Amino acid sequence: MIYGYIRKSTEKQEFRHMEDEIKEYSKKHNIHIDTWITESISSRKSLKDRALGKLLSELKNGDILITTEISRLGRSLLEVMSILQTCLNKNCQVITIKENYHLGNDLQSQVLAFAFGLSAQIERDLISQRTKAALSSKKAHGIKLGRPFNAESKKLKLSKNIRRIQNLLNKGVTQAKIAQLLGVQRGTLQRFLKRINMPCG
Repeated sequence: MIYGYIRKSTEKQEFRHMEDEIKEYSKKHNIHIDTWITESISSRKSLKDRALGKLLSELKNGDILITTEISRLGRSLLEVMSILQTCLNKNCQVITIKENYHLGNDLQSQVLAFAFGLSAQIERDLISQRTKAALSSKKAHGIKLGRPFNAESKKLKLSKNIRRIQNLLNKGVTQAKIAQLLGVQRGTLQRFLKRINMPCG
């Protein structure tokens, strides 16, 4: 089976224009499109919820998928790589008109797959570096990392530190400072002290 795949994500992109590109290519190379797959949704939608996801699960050995450009397949290089890998594993060809890619079981496809794989690894590394840099920046600015405490966990934390809180209050430490030391809001500490009838100092 030969599939023509079209996806538009904005109103400015018309199905007719992409369909004409694929038809022109098919005519030039004496190819007949057996089935058209069209969808008008953002590629940010999960692949399994897209028409393309369903098509990938139905592809069989020797099938061909034709699209206007490789960016029509996925939202990121990692997703595109996953889609291409699925097709290659099923011994299916992927043809992209704009880039003139012909991915299948040949040397060119192996070289391109290597290049895509290397690029995907670089993208993963860059994402990891950006994440680490963002976390380091937050830590440097005193922003507490990790999942925030919910109301119950805050109460439990304060309950476990009643004696410490009392000692700090007796030493004249302000509620604001105690709250900061315990990692809670001042209002949370005040409500806790009121609930247990502890003198606020």
